[in-house]
Amino acid sequence: MRYGYWLPIFGGWLRNVEDEKMPPTFEYAKKVTQAAENWGYDTTLVAELNLNDIKGPESDSLEAWSTAAALAAVTEKIEIMTAVRPGFHNPAVTAKMAANIDQISNGRFTLNVVSAWWEEEARQYGGTFTAHDERYERTEEFIEVLKGLWTEDTFSYDGKYYSIANTHLHPKPVQRPNPILYAGGESERGKQTIVNQCDAYVMHGGTVEEVAVKIQGMKQQREAAGKSPFSSFGMAAYVVCRDTEEQAQEELARITDVKESSGYAGYNDFVSKSQLEQQVKLFDYSVSNRGLRPNLIGTPDQIADQILAFEEVGVDLLLLQFSPQLEEMERFAKQVMPLVEEKRSRVKI
Repeated sequence: MRYGYWLPIFGGWLRNVEDEKMPPTFEYAKKVTQAAENWGYDTTLVAELNLNDIKGPESDSLEAWSTAAALAAVTEKIEIMTAVRPGFHNPAVTAKMAANIDQISNGRFTLNVVSAWWEEEARQYGGTFTAHDERYERTEEFIEVLKGLWTEDTFSYDGKYYSIANTHLHPKPVQRPNPILYAGGESERGKQTIVNQCDAYVMHGGTVEEVAVKIQGMKQQREAAGKSPFSSFGMAAYVVCRDTEEQAQEELARITDVKESSGYAGYNDFVSKSQLEQQVKLFDYSVSNRGLRPNLIGTPDQIADQILAFEEVGVDLLLLQFSPQLEEMERFAKQVMPLVEEKRSRVKI
């Protein structure tokens, strides 16, 4: 199992808690990431939204790509997975930027390709927002341009959405043939794009049973398409680790006490503009990315058992959220990670 975490660019992950003691500043993001390297985390996921989806559109948030480039320069080992949404980017310029950050990081920069869901954000920031399936058509062309520029000395492309001619991109990325392309999606159109164009599949939080079905289905689709197996299956999850189960349940009750706030501004767009396999209720949405569904909630021993259950069905990357981030990441690294290794070793003996 590889352990990743969502970079705290929004000031937290809880829509019902106003101040999570994790400011949306680069200094805090740098502190968290440098500590994470020392604690054994493998990946950080830098979400890309121009409005704050957690604390409300009027709240501060960090821009993803400039933050990723800055982190690449002050870290040594951690993978920096940064979201990219085609409706907000020129693909040729994006390919150039990604290659440059990959050079800065010496091959640690990867992309999470997101076809977007928040129509209001697109309106405010001049992004392109179209019907669901058309967004994935655009994404496919976007990726074709990225890959062409990363692998060809001179590349031309004439598609429905993008057109470039005799384009040169140097230097190329360190990673060959391309930086790893992660993507998540639950609609049939989205899965088709991921199967055809991407390298790894990432999922919102789900139960062990839900995730097992998704992984098996994506493996079958990938094989049917004649593609090599996905390099990774990742899942988002929110962690509540406490000394006792009672303490963990008290914290769960605190963070899911749904309150009226602008943090729910994107809820209607998320559930109506996406095609989701599981119905999302306000309880799930109170924590980002359906993070409560994996049930990484309880004592270190209980959480370690649950992680091994996900590992058994094929999850090999956890993209974790914590609050407050620094303190709870340290607790997880020191109390849960070693337990997972110990329990795995016992099973193998």
